[in-house]
Amino acid sequence: MRNFFILVLLCCASLSYTQNQKINVALNYPVTIDENFVGQSYNSIIDIGLKYRCANFKAISVGGSVNVGYLKNTKEDAPQIADTNAYTLQPRIFAELNLDKLPKLHPSVGVGYSMFIFNAKLNNEALAILDDENQNSKEFGINLNLGIAYDITEKLMTQVQYDFVKINIDDTVPNIDYNRNINIIKIGLGYRF
Repeated sequence: MRNFFILVLLCCASLSYTQNQKINVALNYPVTIDENFVGQSYNSIIDIGLKYRCANFKAISVGGSVNVGYLKNTKEDAPQIADTNAYTLQPRIFAELNLDKLPKLHPSVGVGYSMFIFNAKLNNEALAILDDENQNSKEFGINLNLGIAYDITEKLMTQVQYDFVKINIDDTVPNIDYNRNINIIKIGLGYRF
């Protein structure tokens, strides 16, 4: 996953210099919401986003983006047998409106794919002896992203995004919203290049 992220960053950076296009990097605080297995079990830590605008038209900009995030299972109301980290990777395409009357405001919509990588490390020594490997799993799903950015200065911006992810589940898991739907709100600051 790290190699993929580095490759995406290098490609976007090289395209931005060769074609004179704009990119922006954002540091976000992801807030898990809703009654689902992620919202109930994980606390927000960080999300980093990269947007690259491929084409700029008068009223709309079109491009690609990728977000990488980190969530941690830190429920304190019950003892946990494992410490679990969740890493997210969300590549997508997006369209951003350029409003003449409100030039500092940039609403956007995006669609893509999300990957959640769950890494569990057993914290009970007796269980760790039986299974000394980390417990890993991956979940994939379609991602719909709605966002709005506001330019504070020419280079600095603030933004709010909403991600809805519909996870693909197998036949062994009940097909209910709790297991399929993930909702995340991201609040952050960005810098335009």
